[in-house]
Formats: sequence, C-alpha cells, structure tokens
Amino acid sequence: MLKYKSWEYLPPAEELAYSDDTPVNNELQDLIPHLLKTILALAWANRWDWFFGVGMGIYYDPEESAIVPDGFLSLGVERFIDEGLRSSYVLWEENDIVPILVLEVVSQVSGEEYITKKETYVEMGVLYYVIYNLLSRRRPPLEVYCLVNGSYHLQSANPVWLTEIGLGIGKERGTFQGITREWLYWYDEQGQRLLTPEERAVEAERRAQRLTEQLRSLGIEPDL
Repeated sequence: MLKYKSWEYLPPAEELAYSDDTPVNNELQDLIPHLLKTILALAWANRWDWFFGVGMGIYYDPEESAIVPDGFLSLGVERFIDEGLRSSYVLWEENDIVPILVLEVVSQVSGEEYITKKETYVEMGVLYYVIYNLLSRRRPPLEVYCLVNGSYHLQSANPVWLTEIGLGIGKERGTFQGITREWLYWYDEQGQRLLTPEERAVEAERRAQRLTEQLRSLGIEPDL
C-alpha cells in the first residue's frame, strides 16, 4: 500500500489534470466500460458506497502523473462527492482507498497494459486487473488477474467470480446501443448475466403484456 504525507501538503483534485489528454484509440475503450458502469448503476441503485470511473485519471502518488485506465471500480467511497462530481480520482482525498478493479481495453497500440500499467497496478495494490484484447492471436480476449502475495495470477473461468465485489465479470455476445457483438458483463453468483437497461425495458414490457393477457382471460379489461 502506498503511503502519503499529510493531505494538507498534497495538491487537491481541482489543481490536478483530470486526464492525460490522450484520446481513445477505438470506440470499445469507451463503450465497454460505460456498459459495465450502466449495469452497475441499475444493480446497485440503492448503494452509495461505490464509484466507477471511465477514462478518468487516478492520482496514486503525488510525485507521479496520473494513470488513466479505461475503467475502474472503487468500493467504500462516496458515489457522489458534490454537485461538481469528480474530475479525477485522488487517493489522498479518497481515504487512500485504492480501486478494487481496473479495466484496460487494448487498442491498436498494445504492450503497456501487460507491462508498465500492470506493474503500476501491482504497486498500487489493485486486487483485480481485467484486460480485454481482441487484437492478439496469442492471448485470450479476456484476462482477469487477481493480486496474490504481491503478484497477479490469471483466473481461468468465464465469468470469473470476484468474491470481494460480490459479482462476476465475463464476456458473451449481446446488444448494446444497437450494436450486436461480444461485450463484457457483470454476473450474479449463479452465473446469470445482469441485464442492461435496454434488456430490462424489454423484460418489463413483456411482463406487462403477460399481465394484460392474464387479466383479459379473466374478463378484466386493464386500464392502459
């Protein structure tokens, strides 16, 4: 775990750059973490002790520049800090709570996800490191690592159950924003995929239709 001087001597979030100004190299770097965040916002709608950042800088050392993963999840922090929300994630302003999960979606330029960033996440103490890579022919598209005794160990399953989070993460084909392809999703302990907002809306409509049909079969015309 990284240690800091008293927070009184460290720069506040508003004085730090909120990103590294590097644009994403493909749409998936934006869409995949946003899908995971959107599903969490529904599944954990009544929880206020979590934060999911997308393309946001994490300041983990006052002497280092921010590291910017494609997505990350922190538990035990305030979901919203004020009306201005977060411009970046600054460990010394978050009670030194390190993200429990970090996601990297490999772009056309790969390599640092497996070496430089991986080493940094180990140093930070990130428990779960997720790499999604459709470009490599030598590696599986989804790799989920768990930090054990100071090093990452690859977990072999789909989905992978994340005990400390209480959810699993895995990949399968589906549709998001009208795009049908392989996506990353959250799963419950039984291995059932959590629904997206669009899927929930469709399911609600189907339930309403079934209820209407049941009422009409009983001679009751529902108020629509």
